[in-house]
Amino acid sequence: METVAVVLEQPGQLGLRTVALQEPKAGDIVADAVWSGISSGTERLLWAGRMPNFPGMGYPLVPGYETVARVSRGGPGFAEGDLVFVPGANCYKDVKGLFGGAAARIVLPAARAVALEGITDETGILIALAATAHHAVASAGAELPQLIVGHGLLGRLIARVTLALGGEAPTVWETQSARRDGADGYAVIAPEADERRDYETICDASGAAGLLDMLVPRLKKRGEITLAGFYEEPLSFAFPPAFMREARIRIAAEFTKADMEAVKALVAERRLSLSGLITHHAKASAAAAAYAQAFTDPNCIKMALDWSALS
Repeated sequence: METVAVVLEQPGQLGLRTVALQEPKAGDIVADAVWSGISSGTERLLWAGRMPNFPGMGYPLVPGYETVARVSRGGPGFAEGDLVFVPGANCYKDVKGLFGGAAARIVLPAARAVALEGITDETGILIALAATAHHAVASAGAELPQLIVGHGLLGRLIARVTLALGGEAPTVWETQSARRDGADGYAVIAPEADERRDYETICDASGAAGLLDMLVPRLKKRGEITLAGFYEEPLSFAFPPAFMREARIRIAAEFTKADMEAVKALVAERRLSLSGLITHHAKASAAAAAYAQAFTDPNCIKMALDWSALS
């Protein structure tokens, strides 16, 4: 079996080519991509050659962990024609599949696929990041944020999830004026325009390593900062201000199955909208230009690749 896939040959060099697929095993499904998303966070680090080392990391590599696909060969729990979310795959013989979802045809265990009941378009690629946002603010011990740092895709989803769960409208900081548009029920301002210094809960979605010394003075005593971004550089902070406030710092990792189901329920109940978040579309055949734009254009909140001509 073969498929056409996006292959990151080495940092800064990316394009489409044919790759060999592993044969499906018992319990696997085969699915043909309809849409896939481009992550401007972790995938940009891979493209720039700055991604911290993980098992399976290396080049050449198929990126992608946000794919909407239609099942072409069913397996446990799935029939031919079902629309599913694919959170990546490791199904290639001759390239690495640390993420592996940006391909026209994908082989993966049925247990990893997620049914997309009620979601029939490209917004399905947002389900994983929405679940990550839910995990940041609603997992065990978490509290809904009053301040969110960063109005990229993750920051927008954290704000929407906060409102969907009944939280008060958060304030969102964004340093780039081009990204202050698109708020839905909350305010987006420049950090210097905010004089508040008694936040109980702050959630950083920016991934900027140097922000802690800016955020700690904005906390009230025993306030908490949740780190929801992905940080390529070591984090540090001045101890005395954090000591004075007995500040708490919490790290939110990737979503769980419970987060995914919770987000699907919020969408089904129309409490959470995923509309208006995908700002750019491109054909998969133009993947090289689409990835470059997704990584460099501040107006590109989310790029979706259309695989319909290649699947």
